[in-house]
Amino acid sequence: MAILERFFTFNVFTALLISLFPVGQNNQNAVEHLKKLRSQAEIRMSARIVEEKGFLVTGIAVRTSNSKEMSADAMIGKQWARVMQEDVLAKIPNKADSSIVAVYTDYASDKDGDYTYLLGARVTSDAGVPSGMVMKKIQGGKFAVFTTEKGPGPKVVPETWRRINSLPKSSVGGDRLYQADFEVYDQRARDPQNLQADVYVGIR
Repeated sequence: MAILERFFTFNVFTALLISLFPVGQNNQNAVEHLKKLRSQAEIRMSARIVEEKGFLVTGIAVRTSNSKEMSADAMIGKQWARVMQEDVLAKIPNKADSSIVAVYTDYASDKDGDYTYLLGARVTSDAGVPSGMVMKKIQGGKFAVFTTEKGPGPKVVPETWRRINSLPKSSVGGDRLYQADFEVYDQRARDPQNLQADVYVGIR
């Protein structure tokens, strides 16, 4: 009830400001700022906090950054293409389940620095890592979980990350650790053009 009251109050406040200050050349920035605040409020309310046990992930890895992913040198899309074209998942032994997992780890600093992107699956053993793949242990702990909208993966997943990264450091439910974040693509992601995934962000 408290969440609904805050959301209602925020919308009423926004509507009141817009009615008092009609959109014009001088007010456009203020309106855009209000839209940004609304987006931040919505994503804060959509997160749930969970405790996750540690797990192992095997897959293909690459070093990249958010700025690189906005350029012609983007690597994440190429990693997904490799997974599909080279049938990477079928080559991973000891899979814990049928979900695809994408891990962001080995952060150089924070969201603005380089990180390792590991795409593969959870496994039950560290034995038999295939040639050309790596295995990493993801430490357990507290995570804020955000669920994407339904839609094309290349659209809804980056949109969710942009919203998360636009939030103040502690607004995801606790200070971000920048140790390991991950996405889970389960049965809801069978249709790449209308998928839904969960984004786990490590927090203190």
